[in-house]
Amino acid sequence: MDLTFTPEQQAFRAEVRAFLAENLPTRLSDKVCKGLRLTKQDYEDWHAILNARGWLGVTWPAEHGGTGWDAVQRHIFEEETTAAHAPRIVPFGIAMLGPVLMKFGSEAQKRHYLPRILNGDDWWCQGYSEPGAGSDLANVQTTAVRDGDHYVVNGQKTWTTLGQHADWIFCLVRTSKEGKKQEGISFLLIDMKTPGVEVRPIVLIDGEPEVNEVWFSDVRVPVENLVGEENKGWTYAKYLLTHERTNIAGVGFARAGLASLKRIAQEQSHNGAPLLSNPFFAAKVAQVEIDLMAMATTNLRTLAAAAAGQAPGAESSMLKVKGTVIRQQINALARQAVGPYAQPFVSESLDEGANVEPAGPDYALPATQAYFNNRKLSIYGGSNEVQRQIISKAILEL
Repeated sequence: MDLTFTPEQQAFRAEVRAFLAENLPTRLSDKVCKGLRLTKQDYEDWHAILNARGWLGVTWPAEHGGTGWDAVQRHIFEEETTAAHAPRIVPFGIAMLGPVLMKFGSEAQKRHYLPRILNGDDWWCQGYSEPGAGSDLANVQTTAVRDGDHYVVNGQKTWTTLGQHADWIFCLVRTSKEGKKQEGISFLLIDMKTPGVEVRPIVLIDGEPEVNEVWFSDVRVPVENLVGEENKGWTYAKYLLTHERTNIAGVGFARAGLASLKRIAQEQSHNGAPLLSNPFFAAKVAQVEIDLMAMATTNLRTLAAAAAGQAPGAESSMLKVKGTVIRQQINALARQAVGPYAQPFVSESLDEGANVEPAGPDYALPATQAYFNNRKLSIYGGSNEVQRQIISKAILEL
């Protein structure tokens, strides 16, 4: 694989940089750079700016309103947007549901939902995990019983990220208890405004209700909201998860985190010199940077293979494991670097306009918040332990 960028790719990078310089609001980039909490409106504003340029559906083909970019262009776009401190693209509609609908949805579903995802008419969340079905996702117990032209849904989903903002949720539901667990699962689209849907926030250790429980009590869902065939949802779920796990690698986010870590270590002193000049700390930073470079190369290879028509498989698990471990290592080193300033954590200080006196330098609180919040990375999207089992079976044939 040739890892040098062509003149055309370099020109594309320059185009992305120019677009960000002209269109990324300073208010948003400042919030991202300072680690402040982003509101729903912040995300919607950035989505709208990208969509106006035709750059929101970064993984979508042009026929559905996407960019039609290849793997290298998407990689460059992620590098440049994270380096510029742009908000992330919320993945649930764009990176998860969109590809599933394009491959398995009906023509009516594509015509209705895909434009609404791009235009911001619908905010989606993911209804996969349950209290008894996290890593063992095939154990979902939320039921959908056919009643004429509707399914009646009962059950509970948990760890529903940003579900408090969502208009719709795509869910794995059990439509049959016959045969293997995987054979009785269906993929259903549910309007969150339907009677019987209740969202209960879960406050995380960083003080933010980022995730939620979603309860379904006799929720009636039209049959036309079924994606694909009944009892074939496990196939669609696996397809979605391969895209999610590749995205979780987060090369751009890791690079932005590494740059922030280096700035912190240059600002913080140790024995009268910058912490980054300490050979023991510098060696830790160097090792995580080497790991990141290797992972970024693997990510490019996987994305290039996907662009050539190969479905990502166990490689997605490799990227999920290594990418999340690297990001957690960067977070841990940043928290180490701020030293005692990491301890007085005042969650309210992360809200825009909060009248709270910070303890220590302005980078201390975001470093601690990122450490707390990103402990989840090795769990969601399929725990790293499960991903290692997938790797051992699919690649090592153990």
